[in-house]
Amino acid sequence: MPGQLLRVDVGDLTFDVRADGPDDGRPVLLLHGFPETSASWAAVTPRLTEAGLRTFAVDQLGYSPGARPAEVGAYALPNLAQVTADLMTAIDVPRADVVGHDWGANVAWALAAWHPDRVRSLTAVSVPHPTAFTTAWRSDPEQQERSGYIRLFWQEGKAEEVLLADGARRLRRMFGDAVPAEAVDEYVSVLSAPGALTAALNWYRAMNSSTPVDPVDVPTTYVWSDGDVAIGRTAADGCTDCVRGDYRFVELAGVSHWIPEQAPEALAAAVLDRVASS
Repeated sequence: MPGQLLRVDVGDLTFDVRADGPDDGRPVLLLHGFPETSASWAAVTPRLTEAGLRTFAVDQLGYSPGARPAEVGAYALPNLAQVTADLMTAIDVPRADVVGHDWGANVAWALAAWHPDRVRSLTAVSVPHPTAFTTAWRSDPEQQERSGYIRLFWQEGKAEEVLLADGARRLRRMFGDAVPAEAVDEYVSVLSAPGALTAALNWYRAMNSSTPVDPVDVPTTYVWSDGDVAIGRTAADGCTDCVRGDYRFVELAGVSHWIPEQAPEALAAAVLDRVASS
């Protein structure tokens, strides 16, 4: 069936969700990262639905216009995971294969750790388990350098001004030439709406490395690319110690951080392999 745009109520929040594939297909939840939207899965989704899967690509908290709380605390990881679990209930998906990229991977890791009954399998893309990232951030000078941009994102007001100046030149520059221009235009259009970029940056402002995330027991694939400027090998390799279930590490050569847009075929293959074996 053709794709649908669903508007899904979770309490007083309303999420936009792109649903594709057969109604009776095995559900796959797709969680995007910063500074993207559910449209980042556009080239991945057809490969999954052709295999008979039912995909739900969410415009996450702060990205859906109807789900944009003002308080920073709403974007703390425990709440992001809970809201995602509640969203699954609202779309009548008690359990799903969960795929997350960038910040969506963080949410997916947390969902698998704290709500394992909701996650049949996990495919985390680019961003490793939060414990692996925090350990690298504290001990690895290379990862500290790679993560230097986060200090700007913590600066309320200044970050918004810097990223949106000159037609969002710096926001656009984050994607390099890895993401099609029309996709970048869509992301920038969403984040240029009043309050939208602040909401997206609040994910960073609510970061708290003292919130422990347990190792996950669900079958897990971690997809990382050696051209990722944000996540280095130390953090990527550290993921191994954070999964107690079946674990696969897929490394993509010559690909940037923007795996869903730049390498959709390889990513879809990794997802389908994980789904088939879980």
